[in-house]
Amino acid sequence: MADSRGEIVVEVDSSSGYSAKEAPLFNKSSFHGKSEVLKIMLFHEAVAEAVRRGPNHDDDEDVEDNPDELKTIRFGKSTILQCVILVVILIALACSLLVPDLKRKSLWKWEVLLLALISGRLISGCLVRVAVIFAEQNFLLQKRVLYFTYGLRRAVQNFLWLGLVFVTWYPIFDSKLDNNRSRILPNVTKILVCLLVAALLWLLKTVLVKVLASSFHVNTYFERIHQALFRQYVIETLSLKPLAGSSHGTSDEEPGDGLSEALLPKAGSLWKWDKVGARSSEKNGNKIQKNSISVWYMKKMMHMIKHGSLSTLDEQILESDMEDVSHVHIDGKTECHARKAARKIFLNVAKPKSRLIYLDDLMRFMSKDDAVKMIRLLGLKTESDGIDKQALENWVIEAFKERASLARSLNDTNTAVDDLHNMLNVIVGIVTVIIWLIILGVPITQFLVFISSQLLLLAFVFGNSCKMVFEAIIFLFVMHPYDVGDRCEVDGVQMIVEEMNILTTVFLRTDNLKIRYPNNVLATKPISNYNRSSHMGETIDFCIHISTPIERIHRMKQDIKEYVESKSEHWHPRLNLIIKDVVDMNKMVMSLWLTHRMNHQEMVERWARRTLLVERMIEVFRQHEIEYRMLPLDVNVRNLPSPTPSYDKPVPSNWTACA
Repeated sequence: MADSRGEIVVEVDSSSGYSAKEAPLFNKSSFHGKSEVLKIMLFHEAVAEAVRRGPNHDDDEDVEDNPDELKTIRFGKSTILQCVILVVILIALACSLLVPDLKRKSLWKWEVLLLALISGRLISGCLVRVAVIFAEQNFLLQKRVLYFTYGLRRAVQNFLWLGLVFVTWYPIFDSKLDNNRSRILPNVTKILVCLLVAALLWLLKTVLVKVLASSFHVNTYFERIHQALFRQYVIETLSLKPLAGSSHGTSDEEPGDGLSEALLPKAGSLWKWDKVGARSSEKNGNKIQKNSISVWYMKKMMHMIKHGSLSTLDEQILESDMEDVSHVHIDGKTECHARKAARKIFLNVAKPKSRLIYLDDLMRFMSKDDAVKMIRLLGLKTESDGIDKQALENWVIEAFKERASLARSLNDTNTAVDDLHNMLNVIVGIVTVIIWLIILGVPITQFLVFISSQLLLLAFVFGNSCKMVFEAIIFLFVMHPYDVGDRCEVDGVQMIVEEMNILTTVFLRTDNLKIRYPNNVLATKPISNYNRSSHMGETIDFCIHISTPIERIHRMKQDIKEYVESKSEHWHPRLNLIIKDVVDMNKMVMSLWLTHRMNHQEMVERWARRTLLVERMIEVFRQHEIEYRMLPLDVNVRNLPSPTPSYDKPVPSNWTACA
């Protein structure tokens, strides 16, 4: 989620847990009437309400972007002090207006000014909170409104505060500006104008960065985060005990003693079900869309991806007495831990002595819609098909890898946004100083002429660098052809995106050689992205003898087709076997075209599937005695050795000779 600088800020502890005081969702009354194990919130329904009632962090960034925090004043030390000063000034102002002796001394003017200076920020903060509540109630599901309402809160508050001070100062002391020969009052007015202009420029800069950052992060990563969190929800849900009484995850039993109340706040990565969220989601169409996503919800999703980790519930329970909750999570970056989690889930979900998981088994843990969605993600053709252990293991491994890749992408893009923000800070600072000098009446004409001449020199020296930076920004935030972890092809070389910076991109070649490309150079090159491609095709070329009967070719094609259909989790059923060419009147060049149920992002998996298919094709060739022979050659031999019985034998088959 974008903050006042326009970047996504996630400043939370790595455990991503909730303390007992900070989790009103995790009390006993919240689980009354639920199942004996903590109910998992259906991701497509109650996620917004669960996040809304989540933990209250102490850092300012969370306060700024959390709607619940904006609805209530946080009574910290500074807030209490401002309230006390406000009350004291109001009492003094009342006395100055009611007591005749004090009224003649015009103390009320200074008290009003002091009220604006000291308590103006508190008052402007209250106005912003009212505006936030209004925006949330009226524009909660409209495009990007809450991004700017929450993210611009601090900049708007500062602008209102300085505007309130200026509006208080100018009418009260305007009549004295002409009569007073001192330059103090006019200079104070100019200083207030300078501060007000600086606040306005900072507000405009924040709007500019927020437009870029919010659009970029939502359009680029929302779907990937949505998918990653659904996978996390599935993994955590399937690690629970089956929900008793219903296959759709409803039960009226009390929580069991096996899951202690102390553990509930620590299981921060688990989505919690609550009825309010369900009702609100049903009312709004039961879906969460990019255009309706609010900034605080986006931030929570970013936090769960970057700092959370995939885990099974039994590991959290076994380690619930540990102070550092981060130790109870499975390391999402290691394949062995992913396999371990998959085996636990399979044993937990599958029926005893069953080798497959069916839809009914999944519905004991989650709703039917989520169970069907999981089956589709696994690539099964129908809902009646079962999920074997290997397919589940591959899916969990893919979820772990995608989560790690997404977290790295978010970190790198946040760094790029931060670099852009720093560049704009320098530009806004220079413009602000020049405007200040003009407002204060400093003779800067000759100074600006001198600076302009120097800028021409700097433009000659650094003009190409500025152009390179601008092109890199356009490439990274507008074109954005890849993310961290994507397999790309540049200049005919396949590489993995290792690191993204605002000026350069680091690629990792297949032999682990790191290659650094300038982004402005990449902007001029065609880039092939395997990860963003749909299901990709495969081509296998082979040659057979021209004398091979057509009937054998048909039987060969039928056997290959049966194998492809039996591996429906690997291949689409449709294939083409064509004759590409005839060479030297004895060799038919044939080609088998078929389509993977994946792209070529995972190149090792692609070649493994291709290897299995080629091995099966070799078996079919041998079974139907399909082979290829070279053309006979005319050889003139002068001294022919004496014939032996071995020469009387026919030429053996290639398969027999190689056996």
